Amino acid sequence: MAFALITGASKGIGKNIAEELAKRKTDVLLVARSQNLLQQLCNTLQQQYGIKAFYFVADLSQANAPQQILSWCQTNNYAVNILVNNAGYGLSGLFEKYSEADHVNMLQVNVVSLVQLTSLFLPLLKKQPSPSYILNIASSAAYQAVPYLAVYSASKSFVLSFSRALHYELKKTNISVTCVCPGPTDTDFPQRANIGEKGKKAAEKFNMKPEDVAAIAVQKMFGKKTEVITGFANKLGAALAWLAPKGIAEKTAASIYE
Repeated sequence: MAFALITGASKGIGKNIAEELAKRKTDVLLVARSQNLLQQLCNTLQQQYGIKAFYFVADLSQANAPQQILSWCQTNNYAVNILVNNAGYGLSGLFEKYSEADHVNMLQVNVVSLVQLTSLFLPLLKKQPSPSYILNIASSAAYQAVPYLAVYSASKSFVLSFSRALHYELKKTNISVTCVCPGPTDTDFPQRANIGEKGKKAAEKFNMKPEDVAAIAVQKMFGKKTEVITGFANKLGAALAWLAPKGIAEKTAASIYE
């Protein structure tokens, strides 16, 4: 019996991905920083869907967290055939507003831990007798440079590029890699990222429910899609950002987050 391992699973998109998988009778391993929220979610999923759910408390801004997660799985003989790299956050405002440690911690969560977990679990996913999946959650911000979300947007561009390349490399294996790029979603991301009122109001016009994003993500993952943008407005925005001169796209984005 194999599990889906989900990072950032205590709230938002990650929590809803866990529930979407539980609906499909997939056993889950939940990872996040909040023990109380993880424990509550495990109990809820087990009671409502009759699946097995276990949790591990970890802070992915710590360099040794991915290895600790792997060791936890190995110690408990948890076989994993789905890896969901969902954990991530943003910081808005001038680059110089934040310390070196702030930027490094965010990159550790958004980029480095994602690569570490993928590297650590890839050999285990390959050993599974049935199809295995890697689902990476990026952002619609991956499609352009976003002033005042400079490091965040760059980190999500990395996730998208990395995911597409890995999808190609693994084409002849049992592993499929999918990258989902949500736009504004009704989570606590704006609060965590310190998004200003103008940015919050702009996002509210296009906000998707996290359960809708999660449903799309899981469906496309099992459909072995390479890259997914959730919502028509976000697909249009990504297309316009690609077509427009970079300076105009960046000026437009800056006017929202400045």
